Amino acid sequence: MVKIKVVNTILYCKNWSETVAFYREDLRLKVSFVNDWFVEFKLNEMACLSVVDETRATIRHANGEGMMISLKVDEIESVYREMEALQLNPTPISEVWGSPVFSVFDPEGVRIEFWSQVEALARRSTESRC
Repeated sequence: MVKIKVVNTILYCKNWSETVAFYREDLRLKVSFVNDWFVEFKLNEMACLSVVDETRATIRHANGEGMMISLKVDEIESVYREMEALQLNPTPISEVWGSPVFSVFDPEGVRIEFWSQVEALARRSTESRC
């Protein structure tokens, strides 16, 4: 089996400047690498999210279709209030697979799902949701 050290999700964007600003300024992700057409954001020690200007790449954007970024957080209500305060129009918190979930959308239309594991569910569950 391949031993993976770090995961990097790469989004090819037609609204590159707006998308970079969304992740850097609205979501306040830490930039780990930047040049004039590629920005890499550090999500944690094992995961990154990169935003690429499609006019400088051979791959084109997907109009936000067929992709979602799912982020597990500790305090869903706190994150929800923060997204409201930033006027990012979060969806109402709902329950998916027994966990509270809400989403926001980046300028490319990509759904960013925030979810939190309920403590009681975590103790009962033998399955892991990545």
